[in-house]
Amino acid sequence: MDNRTSWVDNLRSFVTVLVVAHHSSLAYTTFAWFDKTAYIRSTHPVVDVARSRGLDIFEDFNDVFFMSLMFLISGIFVFRSLQNKGAGKFIRDRFYRLFIPFLVGVTLLMLLAYYPPYYIAHGKHDVAGYVVDFFTVEAWPVGPPWFIWVLFVFNLVIAALFPLLQGAVTRWGQWMANRRQQPGRLLLYWFLFSWILYVPMVLLVDAGKWTGIGPFDFQVSRVLLYFGYFFLGMLIGTPGLGRSIFAEGSAFVRYWWCWAIAALGVYTLLKGSEAPLTAMMDRKALSLTQATLIYRSVWILSCTLSGIAFLTTFRRLMNRSNAWWQSLSANAYGIYLVHYIFVLWCQYLLLDVPLTAWPKFLLSFVSSWGLSWGLTALLRKNNIIGKYL
Repeated sequence: MDNRTSWVDNLRSFVTVLVVAHHSSLAYTTFAWFDKTAYIRSTHPVVDVARSRGLDIFEDFNDVFFMSLMFLISGIFVFRSLQNKGAGKFIRDRFYRLFIPFLVGVTLLMLLAYYPPYYIAHGKHDVAGYVVDFFTVEAWPVGPPWFIWVLFVFNLVIAALFPLLQGAVTRWGQWMANRRQQPGRLLLYWFLFSWILYVPMVLLVDAGKWTGIGPFDFQVSRVLLYFGYFFLGMLIGTPGLGRSIFAEGSAFVRYWWCWAIAALGVYTLLKGSEAPLTAMMDRKALSLTQATLIYRSVWILSCTLSGIAFLTTFRRLMNRSNAWWQSLSANAYGIYLVHYIFVLWCQYLLLDVPLTAWPKFLLSFVSSWGLSWGLTALLRKNNIIGKYL
């Protein structure tokens, strides 16, 4: 059996840091707005008067691909884990690793995180009133831990179906691995797979619609895409990474630089298409459905290429480790769980500081990342907490 490889851990760690940066940018986008009646309806819980269009682009570029990529990475070792542990032990391990941290995250951690927007909205310190508002008016906001409970459900579904799927997944995983010298075909299949899972959904429901009960919240238009990428990650990992599309000598990996250039080019096309499509709708040259179909088709191509670009670039250039990367990898899960506390409090404390958007963003990002990393490293020294992080 192949050992876990450094590039996967490095990429997972990098995307976690990107999540921290993404949330750190949201207070400073030009489209940000704050709803005092229910801050959870705001574009972000803390909104600054300092804004930057450059951060609009940074935030949007991340949003197109990075959560899909997170789900894909999370699926890579699932098949081997199920084979080694069996469904029962696998589910038990995932319960302790995912569901319990989720419960802690959406209660204790998110209660600590969301106090600044409550104070901004109400202008007074009232802890009891805040707690009532958190669970009633705001309807128990989930924050970043939404990813963890959705991932837990995906793991449950795969574990329940594993006896039925094992043979088929083995064949499909090997079929995919056999295409590693056919990068053009792999791109086509990957894009069509992504398109089928996303574009019909976004034609049926609003792209930004979230739904759920209490903290069990998810983005409706992307739920199939996320599950599909989790399953795709499992297919990639089924034959072992050393024999997968990321094997040594794979043409798919060899063209990492092409994927990077293509990803940047398609994202540029995506942003450049917004104004022309809007103008064509205004002239009645395109219906809303037609414009959405075009835009979201380019959107999912951007998602596909960005994911491939990061995967192949890290496989080609970052398949090594050092003490710094090892520490970041070991603490990445904890960083994801706790970072939102520091992000919102840093953004709140910077509200009245006379700086422009980029310095505030960088201060929020670097402080939140560093404090989350340090706190996680400290918490993991506790034997009980360390089992969950």
